[in-house]
Amino acid sequence: MINRPSNKELYNKLRLARQAVDAGRIALINPLALAADAIELDYSIELGLNTVLDELLRQTTPAHYAGSKPPLKSYEGDIQGLELFAFVVESSRFNGRVYLKFALAGEMFWLVSLHKDRPIKEEP
Repeated sequence: MINRPSNKELYNKLRLARQAVDAGRIALINPLALAADAIELDYSIELGLNTVLDELLRQTTPAHYAGSKPPLKSYEGDIQGLELFAFVVESSRFNGRVYLKFALAGEMFWLVSLHKDRPIKEEP
């Protein structure tokens, strides 16, 4: 069984994500939830999302991958069946760790989650 995504695959996904964001090809899966998370992170989706995504994606490497192996598939309508790529990145802009999850469809970047990292606490 192949252990994926490989570093090469993740590098390529990040490269494609940066290209889509640079070109402004960004779609939001749950705008209301993303807006609430943007308020918590203290930025405006309408004015600052492209800049925030650009910064985060440029800081992100395959070593930041925090998703499942193999990647989970989305059950959301517009991206149903697409693989989800999750990363946790230390962000100076947000003074801490940020969780970023996205899917790619053709040349479109689909933002699924962008919020402060909320590590799952294990039961004792």
